[in-house]
Amino acid sequence: MAEPLSIIEATDRYTARNYARYPVAFVSGRGSRLFDEKGRAYLDFFSGLAVSSLGHGHTGLARAIAEQAATLIHTSNLYYNEPAARLAERLVRRTFADRVFFCNSGTEANEAAIKMARRSDPRRHEIVSAYRSFHGRTLGALAATGQPDLQEGFGPMPGGFVHVPYDDVDATRAAVGNRTAAVLVEPIIGEGGVLVPAAGYLAALRKLCDEAGALLIFDEVQTGVGRTGTLYMYEQLGVTPDILTTAKGLGGGFPIGAVLATEKAAAAFVPGSHGSTFGANPLACAAASAVLDALDAGVLENAKRSGEHLGKRLEALAKKHACIVEARGHGLLRGIELDRPTRPLVENALERGLIANATAGNVIRIIPPLVIQTAEIDEGIDILDRVIGEAST
Repeated sequence: MAEPLSIIEATDRYTARNYARYPVAFVSGRGSRLFDEKGRAYLDFFSGLAVSSLGHGHTGLARAIAEQAATLIHTSNLYYNEPAARLAERLVRRTFADRVFFCNSGTEANEAAIKMARRSDPRRHEIVSAYRSFHGRTLGALAATGQPDLQEGFGPMPGGFVHVPYDDVDATRAAVGNRTAAVLVEPIIGEGGVLVPAAGYLAALRKLCDEAGALLIFDEVQTGVGRTGTLYMYEQLGVTPDILTTAKGLGGGFPIGAVLATEKAAAAFVPGSHGSTFGANPLACAAASAVLDALDAGVLENAKRSGEHLGKRLEALAKKHACIVEARGHGLLRGIELDRPTRPLVENALERGLIANATAGNVIRIIPPLVIQTAEIDEGIDILDRVIGEAST
């Protein structure tokens, strides 16, 4: 009998070739560390693309998943289940929302939000979103995404989507009219390069939507669940959306997404109008409740403290290295824009035991677990300091 293939060999042989993977196979994790099949440790500045909010091997999350798995994994949305009921109640009590729709991912949440907005007023169908935004990979969410290169080969895109420059109130005003169902916006653009808008931009969008009778949708798939220092970033902005989408860190690694909406917006969803086979799954909802428990038990405060420390270290790094164009972001969602491609630097960092992310061509994105400690941030920044310094010589 032939020897079994390695993890990397089997993956490359048997799975679709749509990921440009780094040559590392992780097998376990603890806190802000991941371990590969050879036992080597890596400091995680990526958290599985902002998903592993509680890091790896979190006792409370693991216990909640195990206990729920032994109790009830799945029923159907044709029936009620307690974990979904309790999670919906917590999210409503903690946010602006009156209603919650559960699904399985950020792209599904954005698809649902788009459908909710269009169904809210049959006279309106256009969704205005920003260039460089990222809202997901399904066709509706991809049509809303303002990155034409990601749409290549999948056309024609669904109609009714209008793109304008991010952080441009005048351009958005010109695009919003009596056919506009909603403006869909990320409070901070993540995948497109960690772009932070000017103060007042999101408040101006709120005013535009109110004047036009359109809905305002915040895509907080990446900025939410404590990543920017509050449960959701809108809480820091003095701006309340009509609809908010959330996923990634909500389940701490277990797939779950949700749409939070006002009563008026959510009224568009009536029996039969939309659904999700695995949405409101008891196991996913139990995991999300465990994440909220951990946030309340000190993780959110740690995220605030660590986010401030990370920002200061990156500001100092930008002053030190001339090749850094800008360090930007908020909380534990940060980006370093360089004057050169960043994938080679990220590969170098990985060889030194640091996991970071290259995005938008020339940006290093840093999105560590919310449990990361300031000493670990210092360790990771010191590695980036050496990597950037070597690339500059």
